[in-house]
Amino acid sequence: MEPFQLPSDEEIGAAYDEGKAAVVALFHRTVGQLAARVQALEDRVSKNSRNSGKPPSSDGLAKPAPKSLRKRHGKKSGGQAGHEGNTLKAVAHPDHITVHPVQQCQHCQVSLEAVTVSGIEKRQVFDLPEPRMEVTEYQAEIKYCPCCGAREPRVLSLSGDPTRPVWPCCPCAGGLSESLPDAAPGAGA
Repeated sequence: MEPFQLPSDEEIGAAYDEGKAAVVALFHRTVGQLAARVQALEDRVSKNSRNSGKPPSSDGLAKPAPKSLRKRHGKKSGGQAGHEGNTLKAVAHPDHITVHPVQQCQHCQVSLEAVTVSGIEKRQVFDLPEPRMEVTEYQAEIKYCPCCGAREPRVLSLSGDPTRPVWPCCPCAGGLSESLPDAAPGAGA
């Protein structure tokens, strides 16, 4: 855009000498040029990444407000009338009760310790308990077989798996010890 030049003193004097109509025409031409220049500058400033081919990084700090992609429903935002909601209800017997006694007036600083309580305002906070380690102790009975004298259990599994089968250890269990790998030495047929 070329710089704007005001009419020179000679042009203004010549228009003045020609009369009123020439002066008005000179002013119209000057104002028209200024108006065109202002319009070009306003058009350049109003361009952004949404209405021209400019990249979004050129928007600067004056970024256009984001437009919502949601369709209008004709309802107000927030909870609708008649909807109950999912708020936690207060319980009758909370696990812990913490009393906050009022000891003095916040307005005039007078002690209120001897004044009787006129009511209680309650608020309940629902917290999840902290996770803690749970310890399970497995105890295995120790017995001695009256048939072969073997001690059972010989080893308590450290895995603590109670679903693991316990195999019989002696021949008096009905002949199963011959096929099992942990049968007592010398036991069997």
